[in-house]
Amino acid sequence: MRGRPKAELVLSEVEREQLKALTMRRKTAQALALRARIVLASAEGLDNKTVAAKQRVTQQTVSKWRARFVAHRLDGLLDAPRPGAPRSIDDAQVDAVIAKTLESVPANATHWSTRSMARAANLSASTVTRIWRAFGLQPHRQETFKLSTDPLFVEKVRDIVGLYLDPPLKAMVLCVDEK
Repeated sequence: MRGRPKAELVLSEVEREQLKALTMRRKTAQALALRARIVLASAEGLDNKTVAAKQRVTQQTVSKWRARFVAHRLDGLLDAPRPGAPRSIDDAQVDAVIAKTLESVPANATHWSTRSMARAANLSASTVTRIWRAFGLQPHRQETFKLSTDPLFVEKVRDIVGLYLDPPLKAMVLCVDEK
């Protein structure tokens, strides 16, 4: 036997069935299915070079997944945590931003802006933007008509509608929308 000795790879019947299921399911990520095929081929007693040629990967790839499976069994085939900073906000803060966006409006405004929500939630505006984008929230866009919270709304509507129904002689009515 040439090369470094390899740890013996023996599968239980349950592990074999789970690995076969990973290779057969259509919804399995292809990287995970490949890892399962590598382990199954290695368990048949094939050497790394043969498995690598059969699966069209490098010998180092076969060696890596074989060793990870031997050390951690099925959990070893899953992706390892990625490097980077941990999340600075937790799920409760995200839930609070979503609930506040959907269930309330700020004082003296018709909808939340990223800056006003950031001040209310004590987060940065870019964080609020990322949360809204992740959940598809667009508070500035509404599919329904918004009623004004102005206490003089009815009187103003009567004045404007009255101008259209009975305009003064030689009068021009201009309409300016706040948006």
